Amino acid sequence: MARIGVAVIGAGFMGGVHAEALRRAGCDVVGVLGVSDAESTKFAAAIGAPKAYRSLRELLDDRAVGSVHVGTPNKLHFEMAKAALEAGKHVLCEKPLAMTSKETAELVALARKHPKQAAGVNYNIRFYPLAIEARERVRGGQVGKVLHVTGSYVQDWLLLDTDYNWRVLAAEGGALRAVADIGTHWLDLVHAITGLEVEAVCADLLTVHPVRRRPKGEVETFSGKLAKEADLEPVDVTTEDYGAILLRFRGGARGSLVVSQVTAGRKNSLRYELAGEKGALAWNSENPEELWIGRRGASILTGPARAAVGVPGGHAEGYADTFKQHFRAFYGYIEKGDFSATPPFATFLDGHREVVLCEAVLESNRKRGWVAVPEAKR
Repeated sequence: MARIGVAVIGAGFMGGVHAEALRRAGCDVVGVLGVSDAESTKFAAAIGAPKAYRSLRELLDDRAVGSVHVGTPNKLHFEMAKAALEAGKHVLCEKPLAMTSKETAELVALARKHPKQAAGVNYNIRFYPLAIEARERVRGGQVGKVLHVTGSYVQDWLLLDTDYNWRVLAAEGGALRAVADIGTHWLDLVHAITGLEVEAVCADLLTVHPVRRRPKGEVETFSGKLAKEADLEPVDVTTEDYGAILLRFRGGARGSLVVSQVTAGRKNSLRYELAGEKGALAWNSENPEELWIGRRGASILTGPARAAVGVPGGHAEGYADTFKQHFRAFYGYIEKGDFSATPPFATFLDGHREVVLCEAVLESNRKRGWVAVPEAKR
């Protein structure tokens, strides 16, 4: 692994996940930055980081920082990723890469101007070992031409009208929420496995709670569920809790996706079923070590998937391991130094593609019909 000093921006849920996975991947977390001096200091102490930065400028001026992980609210991604690239740092940004395709396109162009700096987006679900196995089987022709892909990504953490997080506000997370927050993980995974590009979408979105009751003062993701009634205040919500999307892929394949953050009992369930001319594959993130194969023959891991398995069979390669494998791939790519090679991680172009898709989904829902998806130019 390349021994590069990494700074983590964001001291919430995702910042903590990044810091823990970086350590497990053998990377050096040299400092952190939160929304305030107090938060930065507390976060640094919690994870054992040597520095708590007081500002983004201080972080970017630190020569010990070779790479920056951006784990802040969505509206901050563009400016932070841009500043880090311009400061000569490698950048790994949480999804979505930015709030609009105009911003993501600018970041793609900026990344091209810095060809010796890795620029990635954290679509970590690609790195489950069986996601890699599925990719190898599909790309290797074992399932034949892909006919259709169906699936869902469902959760329940926003089921109640008292469930609140900054992500429900369009000004903070973007006009599209459930699709952008979790649906893009499904879309990216299907793209990573099949290589198929979406050419058109038809979407129907639903806001279950147009008014939510939030605790006075912000709350962290997945926390603050049951505040007392006296401590709640109403807030208008325009972002969707549910979405159903029909997909047309270039080359003729079809697909459908359902996303929901209001499905009781489903904490974090991504599922897909892929049908090809020679066979089929199905996978569920709640049982990540099971890949259903719809044909006769032994299920033996291929070389790339074997390399991603870090524990004996029967031991779960779970959520945290996908971050570890992602960061190994990211810094292994940096260590090789061949920035002309195809990156083994989601790039800014992939992040741009997902935002372009989200904008088409939003337009389709407004028009109640099919909308062509602009091609994400390389």
